[in-house]
Amino acid sequence: MISEKIATLINEQIAHEQYAAQYYLSMSAWFSGKDLDGIANYFRVQSKEELMHADKMFDFLNDVGGEIIIGEIAKPPHEFENATDIFEKALEHEKKVTRSIFNIVKNANDEGDFATTSFLQWFINEQVEEEASASQYVTKIKMVCDNPSALYLFDQELSQRVFTPDPTA
Repeated sequence: MISEKIATLINEQIAHEQYAAQYYLSMSAWFSGKDLDGIANYFRVQSKEELMHADKMFDFLNDVGGEIIIGEIAKPPHEFENATDIFEKALEHEKKVTRSIFNIVKNANDEGDFATTSFLQWFINEQVEEEASASQYVTKIKMVCDNPSALYLFDQELSQRVFTPDPTA
């Protein structure tokens, strides 16, 4: 039901999502080490969301008869310059994920694979939200990073985030 090419691209995307989970977990660890547990929480939730995305793709690929091949996951960096550096890297990573998903959609469209195109619409919408959120946090961290009181409030804001599994995942 799904071509080998599209299955390969989705398998690669599963690995990208799993890498993103590890990358965000590494970012969370950096903030934990700085006693910024609220921001660490934000990145822990991000990590869980990325794993949910990988699971969602895994299930789709299985449902359409594609061969699931678990790819190698590279070790993410663990050293960062500062909080702004981390949020900027997170935004750049989200943009990379968006490009990757768009590539799968383009290839699925070229093949007339409407099932994959339809499935990936959820991810397109998710990426719009992810990039907007990441961009907003880059702006906020730049405003607060030199102000301990503002950084404290930002940390408190991000401590409120909770992981909410997608009921369709």
